[in-house]
Amino acid sequence: MNQSEAYKTKLLSSWEETYKKGQLTFWLLLSLKNDSLYINEIQDFIKSITKGTISCEDQSIYRSLRKYYDLEIVDYELKEGYKGPNRKYYFLTKIGKELLHTFIQRNISLFYDKEVTDLLNNKPTVL
Repeated sequence: MNQSEAYKTKLLSSWEETYKKGQLTFWLLLSLKNDSLYINEIQDFIKSITKGTISCEDQSIYRSLRKYYDLEIVDYELKEGYKGPNRKYYFLTKIGKELLHTFIQRNISLFYDKEVTDLLNNKPTVL
């Protein structure tokens, strides 16, 4: 890899790291859109739906869920664990569902705009 390619790789890695940190809330709430899930299921959903580009540690998810619980965005119910203590299954509250829906309409739907999709589907010209 030449120096220019190495520099671009370094820049891209830095950008992706920053981008991914801001994505956890979206993917976490999206994972709970239709189902009640426990931590491992949330992690599996995020890893699967993002094709492995975003993964998160248990502690990051727990911290986020505690914060969202305090904000009344998520709630949980205890269900019997398979081999051990009861598990917390998290789900979106009414406010959480409304918040996610509004966020998607205001921020994610932009990616379906024809002008944006045209730009995304065209390769950049190299000067």
